[in-house]
Amino acid sequence: MRRAPSLILACLLAAASLAPSAALANSGKAAKAAPVSYVALQPLTASAVRNDGRKGVLVLETGIEAHDPVLMERVQASTPRLRAAFAQVLMIYASGLRRGAAPDIDYLGNEMQKAADKVLGRKGAKVLLGSAMMN
Repeated sequence: MRRAPSLILACLLAAASLAPSAALANSGKAAKAAPVSYVALQPLTASAVRNDGRKGVLVLETGIEAHDPVLMERVQASTPRLRAAFAQVLMIYASGLRRGAAPDIDYLGNEMQKAADKVLGRKGAKVLLGSAMMN
């Protein structure tokens, strides 16, 4: 009965010694990574009036998808400008939002797409919207 724990321990040690060598053998192969085609931006916020009349915060998650590698490099380089343009669109929209109304995601998406095309200087990048939440 006392041999069973020592036998199990010996098997575990043998398996542990083989695992790193197998991992190192596979690391020599060059794995081709897929090119980056999506950039997620930090959530955008803007103040708005809630249903009860108090001030609230409208939060919107955004991202940009571009399959062209040259355009994706431009998107990554222009991320601060894109975020600023999206924040301006969201703030203007939230300031005119009627009390208690739900945000119109289609309108916001169209306006942010126009802003992205203007910042990037050409079309081709697609603005994707995540969740929109009024707090």
